[in-house]
Amino acid sequence: MIEIRLFATLRENRGKILFFEPENFPDANSILMKLDIPASDVAILLINGMHSKPQDSVKDGDVIALFPPVGGG
Repeated sequence: MIEIRLFATLRENRGKILFFEPENFPDANSILMKLDIPASDVAILLINGMHSKPQDSVKDGDVIALFPPVGGG
């Protein structure tokens, strides 16, 4: 299983933690597409705690964390 952790606004209508079968998702971008999240809406993408890119591959046991841009002042 691939564990996907969503943060802040990315959780809206999706949930906090999701699990996907790895054979359906060769890379992080395929997960974004499944969740209907444009890559431009993701400021930080971590695979197993390491900064990653949407085109990076994923495998069984990986933990994907997605964070949107954060505003403030």
